[in-house]
Amino acid sequence: MKNVFAIAGPTGSGKDSIIRGLIARYPRIVFAVNATTRSPRPQEESGVNYYFLSREDFLTRVDEGQIPEHYHRADTDTYYGLYKPDLDAKLRDGKIVAFQIQIVGARYLKEQYGATTFFIMPGSLDAFEHRVRARSAMTEAEWEERLAFTRREIADEAPWYDYRIVNEEGRLNAAIEEVVAILKKEGYVLE
Repeated sequence: MKNVFAIAGPTGSGKDSIIRGLIARYPRIVFAVNATTRSPRPQEESGVNYYFLSREDFLTRVDEGQIPEHYHRADTDTYYGLYKPDLDAKLRDGKIVAFQIQIVGARYLKEQYGATTFFIMPGSLDAFEHRVRARSAMTEAEWEERLAFTRREIADEAPWYDYRIVNEEGRLNAAIEEVVAILKKEGYVLE
C-alpha cells in the first residue's frame, strides 16, 4: 500500500490549497512537517508548521540522517529539510503523508518510499501573475525574475514528475478531484 506522495510547483500554483483540500476530505492524509532554521512567524508552532531548529541543531540532524534531504536558501541564509522522524511517526500511525517539497526531496521520497509525485501547473501565465501579485507586492523586476524562475521550473523540473496537474483559476476542486483519481489509481487507500 502506498502511503507517501509529493506535490511541487511554482509559488502561487495552488500546491498548499490542493493538499489542504485532500486533508479536509480524507482524514488519513496528513501534511508532512519539515524542519527549518528560520524563526517561527506569529501563530506558527514547532511540530505543527515546521520543526524550528537552530542552524547547529539542523546540521547535526543532517549528519545523523534525521534530515536526509535539504536545501539552503541563500538569499535568507535559511535551511529547509525533510524531517524523517516526523514522517516515520506518521507512517507508524497508518497515515498517508503529503509533502509540499522541492524536487530534491521529491526524488528522495520517490526512491525511498515509492512516492507518487505531482507537479502543479498554473492554468495560464496571466492567472499565475494575478495569484502571485495578489499574495505580495512586488516590483516589475521582481515579477520578471519570478516569471523566469517559474518558466525554468516548468521546462526543466515538471517533466520529471509522475503527473502534471493544471490548476485553472477558480477550478481548485477539479484539480483536487484529478489528484484523488490518480492516488486511487496508484493504489493509495484514502479511506
